[in-house]
Amino acid sequence: MTTSTSAAPDAPDAPDASSSPVPHDLPGLDPSWSRTVTVEDTGGVPRTWHYLDNGVEPVHGTVLCVHGNPTWSYLWRGMLAAAPPGWRVVAPDQLGMGYSARTEQPRTVEQRVADLGTLTDALGIDGPVVTLGHDWGGAISLGWAQAHREQLRGVVTGNTAVAQPPGDHGPPLIRLAHLPGFRPFGCVATPIFVRATSNLSRPALPREVRDALALPYTGAARRTAVGDFVADIPFAEGHPSFPFVDALAEGVRTLDVPALLFWGPRDPVFGERYLADLQDRLPQAQVHRFEGASHLVTEDAPRYADLVAAWLTDLDTAPEDPGPDPAAAVAPSDGPSDGPPDRLWSVLEHRAEDRSPAIAAHGTVVSWAALSHRVSELAAGMAATGVRPGDRIGVLVEPSADLTSVVYAAWRAGAVVVVADKGLGFTGMRRALRGASLDHVVGGRAGLAAAAAMGLPGSRIAVDAGPPAVRRLLGAEHDLDELARIGRGTVLPPEPDLDAGCAVLFTSGATGPAKGVAYRHRQAAAQVALVRATYDLRPEDAFVAAFAPFSLLGPALGLASSLPDIDVTAPDTLTAPLLADAAAAVGATVVFASPAALRRVVATRDQVSPAQQETLGRVRLLMSAGAPVPSALLRAVGQVLPAASLHTPYGMTEALPVTDVSLEEITAAGAGEGVCVGRPLVGVTVGIVPLTGTDLEPDGSGPVTDAEVTGEICVRAAHVKDRYDALWMTQRASARHPGWHRTGDVGHLDDEGRLWVEGRSAHLISTADGLVTPVGPEQRLEALPAVHAAGLVGVGPEGAQVLAAVVVPATDGPTAPAPRRRGGSLGLRLADHDLAEAVRGAAGVPVAAVLHADRLPLDIRHASKVDRTELARQAAAVLAGRG
Repeated sequence: MTTSTSAAPDAPDAPDASSSPVPHDLPGLDPSWSRTVTVEDTGGVPRTWHYLDNGVEPVHGTVLCVHGNPTWSYLWRGMLAAAPPGWRVVAPDQLGMGYSARTEQPRTVEQRVADLGTLTDALGIDGPVVTLGHDWGGAISLGWAQAHREQLRGVVTGNTAVAQPPGDHGPPLIRLAHLPGFRPFGCVATPIFVRATSNLSRPALPREVRDALALPYTGAARRTAVGDFVADIPFAEGHPSFPFVDALAEGVRTLDVPALLFWGPRDPVFGERYLADLQDRLPQAQVHRFEGASHLVTEDAPRYADLVAAWLTDLDTAPEDPGPDPAAAVAPSDGPSDGPPDRLWSVLEHRAEDRSPAIAAHGTVVSWAALSHRVSELAAGMAATGVRPGDRIGVLVEPSADLTSVVYAAWRAGAVVVVADKGLGFTGMRRALRGASLDHVVGGRAGLAAAAAMGLPGSRIAVDAGPPAVRRLLGAEHDLDELARIGRGTVLPPEPDLDAGCAVLFTSGATGPAKGVAYRHRQAAAQVALVRATYDLRPEDAFVAAFAPFSLLGPALGLASSLPDIDVTAPDTLTAPLLADAAAAVGATVVFASPAALRRVVATRDQVSPAQQETLGRVRLLMSAGAPVPSALLRAVGQVLPAASLHTPYGMTEALPVTDVSLEEITAAGAGEGVCVGRPLVGVTVGIVPLTGTDLEPDGSGPVTDAEVTGEICVRAAHVKDRYDALWMTQRASARHPGWHRTGDVGHLDDEGRLWVEGRSAHLISTADGLVTPVGPEQRLEALPAVHAAGLVGVGPEGAQVLAAVVVPATDGPTAPAPRRRGGSLGLRLADHDLAEAVRGAAGVPVAAVLHADRLPLDIRHASKVDRTELARQAAAVLAGRG
């Protein structure tokens, strides 16, 4: 059906450059990609198509890119540039759109799918083909996929839809454009709809890109198909296109090929429900969310092209990461065992008649027997009222006995708990929970009100719904007491498999948007076993969880736990008297607290009574994590907890613990480059991927265990996370070395096998003389009597950065509480001469500028990690005269 073909001059066999209708100066668009071809449509009418083609030969496979409305093939320029070797990328302008021919009559979705088939036939596109669609181009590409199964290798979509999810009335912006009165004016007569689409992004796209996206639609005659496309979207069964689109949507479920979904979560057109709908239809799909991206995800997140290229490469290469090496498994008890690991609720079953305290929180003490029965009843009640194995339950409950009961009941019912603590702030929690594909939400009244404000999906379960009017307002279908009553007469569901999903926990967000970390029961059980064995925890022990999320491990460890009466978003509000009161509630012998909390405890140690001093004197073990803990702080804590062995485990949300070190071991290690975090624990292997020259990315070698090699720290162990949730590209990068988890931290192993952490890979400073890690110089600066806290950052372009040291002068000494605010001005100004000279003399690296600060920007969760990205931004502004 092809009657003529033409291409830009650099394309193979290009007969005439003048035939290309696209201007040659559009940003990011190679003119040699631009082609035209004339093809008879299904009615026998010749139609001239414009398309982009990277002209790859020989062809290993073809990526068929389909744009939506009101964009054109320019949307896919990044994919053409990033295509892996052997992959041809073809991106047509749909008929009536872009620079393809305008048609006399509107094209329906069914016709557009057929049109695409005539074009691929004319271009000789054969398998294997991967379709790539955006917006309503996603539905059309999936329609083509169903009609060409013999050629199909995989499907990829970004911010698209094939059906209206239950309870959804359609995208508001499209429904507005669908109104008969608005459509002719907003979509055709004026460029409102065209321009609005390219203006959804925040921050705004560059003007030249917005102009390029709108370029083919400069007059009403060229925008006719824009209005027609909107009119053809079926919102109700009576619409002429409804039967075809409905069949297309159901047919997606039959596409038994690899799939990839990438998404801009800030999309006001296709929200989270549309992603969930596609995941339901394509359960095999890998998912990656580009935080901050809106509807035009290909523009807001140009890395989508690298994502798709990596996914294409993996189609024909090695299988997915097999996960941690089974040989690294940790025994589930104090010694080797051939049996399966204990389940997270096993201790509750064993202590179902034990009347001693299990949890103390906010003046309430709950016994092991009461907790065990409550968990069993809630688990049975959940299962009886619609909580299914694998369902995700968002938990918006304050740290309490209710929180512990809900989490263990959900685990016993086979559900996956999703925990995003208040330390992320409202915006961070909303972003995290909306992206977690929740099926249910459990919360107190404030939690359920927050869930409504966040727009979270799922049914609602109230901790205590209160009066009927309040229950209706919160949308609660059940409360915990009701679930327990239902569960009393119901048989418990079967135990979930050890490889079933267990939890999605979120990172602190200290170095970017918080990431969801998915665990299976097997990995969580291995973590519990490792913690128990490492610290010789016994049934007679009890602990204070000053870092609230850690309290959830109490029942699994078999330890009574106590929560101090503090705000969980403010760990540095813990005082020595509050710590003593929490310890007294359960007879605590173990304390887990962040460095910020310990600073405050030390600062208030003179406020404890003799009885409280006696209580604190019974603590035998302190664990502090979340950020490096200065040895001076540990020594000061030793005066508050005189009988305690002082330990700082190293790890992260993805793997905790990895190493452990005591104060005595820190002292024996002496000064070094970075923070000494001790030796790897039993069953844990630590390797270093060396960094090369001034390159921030590790070289191609795998992890090594050689001493004094600086690079990215990698971990392998049975308790390492399963994966990052809905972050396929991030997970792929973290597991680039099979069996290992790349931590994002940089450090080295010494001759004694001890690990030293030197900073985050994202915070490496790239100077003309090589890479500089920040932690070592910062420690040397903080050893100065005149300096309370320090941060070292790079200013300038990568490869030519200069070092700027930002210091907070000492006032109340090294144990003074640190300010918790994360944003806002830091009060930066040039340091005085004497301070600057002292800093330059102690840093051990060539510091170009020394700045005085009122405070350093810290993370909310731990109030300890310095946000060096923000610090560098403000330092650069001050040094450029913009501060």
